[in-house]
Amino acid sequence: MQRESDLYPPLKAFFEARGLSVKGEVGAADLVAMGGPEPVVAELKLKFSLALYHQAIARLVLTPQVWIAVLRPEGRAAARMLKDNAALCRRLGLGLLTVRGRDGFVEALVEPGAPLPRASKVRRARLVAEFDRRQGDPNAGGATRHGIVTGYRQDALRCAAYLAEYGASRGAAVARDTGVPVATRIMADNHYGWFARVRVGVYDLTVAGRKGLADWDGALPD
Repeated sequence: MQRESDLYPPLKAFFEARGLSVKGEVGAADLVAMGGPEPVVAELKLKFSLALYHQAIARLVLTPQVWIAVLRPEGRAAARMLKDNAALCRRLGLGLLTVRGRDGFVEALVEPGAPLPRASKVRRARLVAEFDRRQGDPNAGGATRHGIVTGYRQDALRCAAYLAEYGASRGAAVARDTGVPVATRIMADNHYGWFARVRVGVYDLTVAGRKGLADWDGALPD
């Protein structure tokens, strides 16, 4: 399938199998199907685009039964693309159909007006926790060229700065003096390669740790 018009026959058959009467290019719509409680409208494109969503949203003034239909994408990014667009359709109240190129198989991924997913309390809690943990606003305007400054990284930087000033120290002392209650765990996990265990419960800064302090200078509020 190389043309939008190639999508029409399998989509017509799909809606007819649902007991609807189908006609193409009715008014501004690519496909209109009648016979249910509401008219059904579908907009056809070979791939996802902002223009496709604009067209579909405009059709919502005609009926709540609006679908977008695309040639099913292939390749490594296809699954993610379908997942993201299905979520967008669900948010907008649109239906989503894909047409497989090799045989015209039509799959309904989202029905029009599908229920919205519930807010995730776990993800919301993580967001709030990260906001509360992060000190200052170190990422404003792309403040670092090395990546995003997280609350965890700020805690690790506090531990590294302490060791740079005082030398090898017990984890309990680092936790007490920096105000990072999980200091020992951070140094033990050593995700960034900044810390070395000198003996049980005692940690020192590595060469990588000193470089990290230089690279992330300004990531901690004054």
